[in-house]
Amino acid sequence: MSILFQPLPSTTTTSIAASRTILACGAWLKNTACLLRSDGVCWSPVHGDLGDPANRLALEQSVAQLVVQANGSIVAVAHDLHPDFFSTRLAQRIAGELGVPAMAVQHHHAHIGVLMAEYGLQEPVIGLALDGVGLGTDGLAWGGELLLVDGASWRRIGHLGALALPGGDAAAREPWRMAAAVLHALGRGDEIASRFSASVGVMAARTVQTMLQRGFNCPQTTGAGRWFDAAAGALGISVKQSVEAEAAMALEKMAADYLVAHGEPENSGCYVPEANGKLDLLPLLAHLFACEDSGDPQTVARGAVLFHLVLADALIAWADQAARLHRAKIIALGGGCFFNRILTERLVKGLSRRGLKVLLPKTVSCGDSGSALGQAWVARQQLQADCALANQEPLMM
Repeated sequence: MSILFQPLPSTTTTSIAASRTILACGAWLKNTACLLRSDGVCWSPVHGDLGDPANRLALEQSVAQLVVQANGSIVAVAHDLHPDFFSTRLAQRIAGELGVPAMAVQHHHAHIGVLMAEYGLQEPVIGLALDGVGLGTDGLAWGGELLLVDGASWRRIGHLGALALPGGDAAAREPWRMAAAVLHALGRGDEIASRFSASVGVMAARTVQTMLQRGFNCPQTTGAGRWFDAAAGALGISVKQSVEAEAAMALEKMAADYLVAHGEPENSGCYVPEANGKLDLLPLLAHLFACEDSGDPQTVARGAVLFHLVLADALIAWADQAARLHRAKIIALGGGCFFNRILTERLVKGLSRRGLKVLLPKTVSCGDSGSALGQAWVARQQLQADCALANQEPLMM
């Protein structure tokens, strides 16, 4: 099992003694672990999703190898905020064995931390984190987050509107459930059975309709990935997914093919309102249902394009407003949704035109396989802040 070394900018590490090293145990999906040292980061191989026992064993073996390689220099073990992840429990066990603190890092803070580490940033940034799911500090499933990040200090300054997950994790595998959740949120829940019975069965459609009506087993999420699923479900592009992000990729391909053939369509009244830091995607999704109702494949494909472009334009205005309010010059983009080229390219161009510096990961994945670096960077910043606080002279009375 090979460990890969990656150098990082010197500004990332100058404030920490060379002998101090952070071990990070990574995320649940596409797991990797790493050591953040003074001269760079040592990566384990990608282990995959930790629902697989073989991947959990591989993570344990990698962590053991990283501990040996650190040669007694580890001062903390970082992990995801979720208490039930195998990687979290492993981090806590290893920290106990080493006699060092185990440090929880919020998932989306870690995504932005990846960019802070890669670019050696020492100034506050606006972080736009878009992915499927990560546990938030309020106990809810986050994934469409606008963050103000300044080292170990961070706060959530905005998020996508919340959407119900009918059936919990099942909703992430079946985009029609997310589309049903949108109908319910639009006050059109009585359409669920009639719209989806033919594709998923009468019983399943009626059950989800009832679940949403009663709020039973329908946790809330702000995850951008689930909004992409809802869009694919609303347009009839995807009902059930056999692999992760299948619906989002099908939605992007349909949009890309339309753009090649027809160019960018005019926006016929699609919009995403913002209020109190929250983006409301419901009006945009209502337009997609109307596209699907047309029965015209070209209109459906046009809807796929508009979802990407209108969402991107709303995100541009949202992030730009936050940057001006908080006097930040950098927008850091993190999370698996930035594998989507249409969304990412439009965001980068639009934000750059507004005079902002836009950063994407250079050599580390924008998705969960890169998040261990962000965990380690945040933990290091927190240790540094704690050390500075402890060394402050007492106030003179």
